[in-house]
Amino acid sequence: MKLTGNVAVVTGAGSGIGRQIALAFAAEGATVAVADIAIEGAEAVVAEVERSGGTAMAVRMDVSDEAAVNAGVDAVAARFGHIDTMVANAGIQIVHPVEEFPYEEFRKVVDIHLGGSFLLTKACVKHMYPRRSGSLIYMGSVHSHLASPLKSAYVAAKHGILGFARVMAKEGAKHGVRSNVICPGFVRTPLVERQIPQQAADLGISEEEVVSRVMLGGTVDGEFTTMDDVASVAVFLASFGSAALTGQSLTVSHGWHMG
Repeated sequence: MKLTGNVAVVTGAGSGIGRQIALAFAAEGATVAVADIAIEGAEAVVAEVERSGGTAMAVRMDVSDEAAVNAGVDAVAARFGHIDTMVANAGIQIVHPVEEFPYEEFRKVVDIHLGGSFLLTKACVKHMYPRRSGSLIYMGSVHSHLASPLKSAYVAAKHGILGFARVMAKEGAKHGVRSNVICPGFVRTPLVERQIPQQAADLGISEEEVVSRVMLGGTVDGEFTTMDDVASVAVFLASFGSAALTGQSLTVSHGWHMG
């Protein structure tokens, strides 16, 4: 198995893409810390991992709270001895035109996506650097490279994650730590499902048009990216053996963004 002996911390892992990454890591032999602000979801994923013969622990973590992030990461390291892989996946989505975007909501999106990535990284590298090994994986988006209407906070945060990950590729190199970003297209998660009626109302089009034109219009085949697609890339990045692959963004989008 590709990740035997690897200890991974995955945020937002109680549901959606994070859950699928946690399960994929465990299937490849990793020990997984399932971190989520909703502890019930995290515990359910842990139970799923354990039923399959894997090892996992649930961690309640609000990624915008530095004390909670530090305590959660330290608890993982104390239980399992080390941390090899970090997946900063926790996120939310709020959409508005800029002129109607409450600043409090803008900051919330940025704090969870970008601030959470920063806090998780800061907490994890103190365990990785002494071992001179580690993989930092960030959940970006096609919106790390492109912009869409109504998503000023999300696009700003995802662009910021790309820049931050590249800084970590340079800072982490001398400590044997790699840093990369996964940039999915639209994945039909509950987060995306909630966007469909919101965008239909804001754009004055049908929900079917939101899916076919706004979400999938730029793909080569009109297909959603799947959670399995994203999880497979996360396993690849976690198991990659050298710094030949660092500071990169891998776009998983059915050709929506190429390059």
